[in-house]
Amino acid sequence: MSKNFPKDVLNAINKKSGKQISSGAVKKLAGTVKPSTMQNEAQLRQLIKQVSAMANVPVSEETVQEIVSAVKKSGMNPSNMEALMKMMMNK
Repeated sequence: MSKNFPKDVLNAINKKSGKQISSGAVKKLAGTVKPSTMQNEAQLRQLIKQVSAMANVPVSEETVQEIVSAVKKSGMNPSNMEALMKMMMNK
């Protein structure tokens, strides 16, 4: 993953949401995520809803399902995660 990728993602989220989300808030939420979170669909859905609420951006059930499917397909490999984030930033 590139060095600026996390900053680029946060900037893209802030731009799309119109709300300034601090890196500290993202780190706090990220600190609660465990590898098992990505394998448990209920926990993953909860995480998506938490991020949605943080960004004040509603997420449809269809989009939640797309994200869940993409995360499962990615296998959580860091290089796959970068591709996943790029795909979601273009939505």
